Amino acid sequence: MERKNEVLDLSFGFALEIIEYSELLESNRKYVIARQLLKSGTSIGANIREAQSCETRADFIHKLKIAHKEAEETDYWLLLCKKAKNYPSPPITMKPMMLSIEKLLNKIIATAKSKK
Repeated sequence: MERKNEVLDLSFGFALEIIEYSELLESNRKYVIARQLLKSGTSIGANIREAQSCETRADFIHKLKIAHKEAEETDYWLLLCKKAKNYPSPPITMKPMMLSIEKLLNKIIATAKSKK
């Protein structure tokens, strides 16, 4: 039986939302931010997934820190889109998903660091 991994599942669902929103931005000819958002938003889950097969605790923590940095960057792009004139606002579901991912990452990193 496969164990449920909340942060992996949440980051994957978030990446799908990012893809959809990036496509909306591109359809509105907002190519630069659409591309930046697509890269950082999908990178979160990719780094979390990569962390699952790390050989050392230090590498595991490092990959999750990268995922957290990508989440911070994604949050920035989403805020720009929300505040900028002539940009479609991000779906309201994105901010709570982002906050959940960041909280989970913080908790996992802190726990991994404390087990040294």
